[in-house]
Amino acid sequence: MNVNSKENQLRKQLVDALENQSDCQQWRPSFHLSPPVGLLNDPNGFIFHEGRYHLFYQWNPFECGHGPKLWGHVSSANLCDWEHHPVALFPSEDYETHGCYSGSAIAQDGVIQLFYTGNVKFADGGRTAWQCRADVSGDTVTKQGPVLGLPEGYTGHVRDPKVWKHSDGHLYMVLAAQDKDEQGKVLLYRSENSKAWNLLGEMAGSRLNGLNDFGYMWECPDLFRLEDKDILLVCPQGLAPEGDKYNNLFQCGYFQGQLNYESAEYTYGDFHELDAGFDFYAPQTTEDDRGRRLMFGWLGLPDENESTHPSIEHNWLHCMSLPRELTLKNGQVYQRPVDELAQLRDEQLLNGGMKNTIFVPEAFELKMASAVKPFHLSLRNTAVLSWDGKKLILERKNWRTGQWEQRRCDCSHIKGIHIFHDSSTLEIFVNNGSIVMSSRIFPEIGEKTLSFECEDFCFGEMWSLHSGFPKYPVGSACLLG
Repeated sequence: MNVNSKENQLRKQLVDALENQSDCQQWRPSFHLSPPVGLLNDPNGFIFHEGRYHLFYQWNPFECGHGPKLWGHVSSANLCDWEHHPVALFPSEDYETHGCYSGSAIAQDGVIQLFYTGNVKFADGGRTAWQCRADVSGDTVTKQGPVLGLPEGYTGHVRDPKVWKHSDGHLYMVLAAQDKDEQGKVLLYRSENSKAWNLLGEMAGSRLNGLNDFGYMWECPDLFRLEDKDILLVCPQGLAPEGDKYNNLFQCGYFQGQLNYESAEYTYGDFHELDAGFDFYAPQTTEDDRGRRLMFGWLGLPDENESTHPSIEHNWLHCMSLPRELTLKNGQVYQRPVDELAQLRDEQLLNGGMKNTIFVPEAFELKMASAVKPFHLSLRNTAVLSWDGKKLILERKNWRTGQWEQRRCDCSHIKGIHIFHDSSTLEIFVNNGSIVMSSRIFPEIGEKTLSFECEDFCFGEMWSLHSGFPKYPVGSACLLG
């Protein structure tokens, strides 16, 4: 591995940053990936390769803000017990001066090929973007440089390449872009060798396929097949709220349709939000050796309440979601926590009727059976999940204002609820994953009360859960290689 002077400088800065890890574990999740220091955001390069799941991630270890991004790297054989690897990408070259931005991975000839955006900003406020490749063998990373420059007709906001190999033998890439009219688009490319890429056209976007204005930027596209549909995940920015929809600053959701690989035409239906909670963005999927479509997301949102997160006091910010399995049923994408997560269970704390008040650990799993009467579930005086027979309502105490805020969605029946709580994270799966609500919460120290109110009997099971991520050692030599 050739290390240039810029990378040497960044490595030294990383050593200094890692020395500033906080000993305080308040709000630190135990089975969700969080950074030892600095800011973590998008999942990148999620792939199953030679018996292990590899997850790369956006990381700025130098501050709790969005500065020059590195790519961190973890792997697991079972999606529960994770191992830290050395940083995969440092922004050390001229084509990535302001960060190695998001991207994806494929496996070819025994090597993991990473595709990512090299972000470059200019002194006059302008910017450009290069789509780049790097090859990973073990913990050795070899940068191959740019494979795509900025396409004509688009601003410098072009990023987040997602690459896959189709049955026709070609490689394809979807790429987020903003056109000169500041409308969000998804571009489609084809390649025979992962080096030369041909633009096939605008596959989807604002003012296309019957859409009106639908966001000034579409980030983090991902295209994959579920059953007989081609699903396009995307994160549109700039949608105005519509009743219970689009109430977060930026949105995350999917279209379903059909992609004609010969003509590069994608016909699709309506946009559906993927998560009805407060904090879920930039998801990425992969297919494993069992044929499952698996997904990670970022439990955060850019620019929304970020600078006031309480964990910044301890010099870290944000975390990743749990791994989820995606399926398509009756025209809707369902999300379920992967079955392997049952391996994290320790002591069973509840096995029977839901009690009015119990004390809960900071890391637990709760499964509730069907309900026919409205209920009210209050967690650590910081979050409330309730159902009035028509709407499912998630409330949390905003850590910036101290006021209660809510997200609502239609829900005419409850067949079951599955909750994972991990110190400052809350992931709720309703009706086998037809509704998902993900949020960060920050309870007061010592607040461990869970209270439940319902007129009819509701069966519940609860387990305490152990950590899936080893504690970062001081200095974290495992991250330096």
